[in-house]
Amino acid sequence: MNSALKQTIRARLAARTRKVSDADGIRAAVLLLFYERDGEPYLLFTRRTDLVEHHKGQISFPGGAEDPTDADPVATALRETWEEVGVRPEDVEVLGCLDDSAVVTGFVVTPVVGWARGPLEFRPSPDEIDAIIEVPVSFLRDRSRYRVEPCEYKGRIYQTTYLDFGPHLIWGATGGILRRFVEEIFGEPVPPETLETL
Repeated sequence: MNSALKQTIRARLAARTRKVSDADGIRAAVLLLFYERDGEPYLLFTRRTDLVEHHKGQISFPGGAEDPTDADPVATALRETWEEVGVRPEDVEVLGCLDDSAVVTGFVVTPVVGWARGPLEFRPSPDEIDAIIEVPVSFLRDRSRYRVEPCEYKGRIYQTTYLDFGPHLIWGATGGILRRFVEEIFGEPVPPETLETL
């Protein structure tokens, strides 16, 4: 089943034309890392510490700003994932990328999608990662769990996707990337088109 899911993700990403943003901003990349735990597919999220410079305490995908030594967004996402949660680049099979996302905090983010090669042992960086959050794919595919609500940022209102997972709130740019992934890969639209740009 999980092999079929991996192939579905790869095929859907390969069949679409990815939109590359030319917006001004800090180039960054995140990794949507899928893996198997007890026979069930999961997607990795993290909670950022209050020590990081941006998006303190928020739920996010592993990732961060592009480094001059990074060859491309995929290299950025893999390097940041290694630094943040201890997953080596060689332990990730890259399946493709989603559209770039320009966010109001000044970043232009490339979401990279990957599947772990074998079992994972996370080693979160104490300076960057406060918690590892493992969410079953079956939970993420349930559209009834998503909601859209207004959120104010610097005097402007944005309609933003939110998803509660136990005590954790997934929202903002992460919520937007997740929603678009669900729509693109599973063909199961969650709430209507919104501006998840925080």
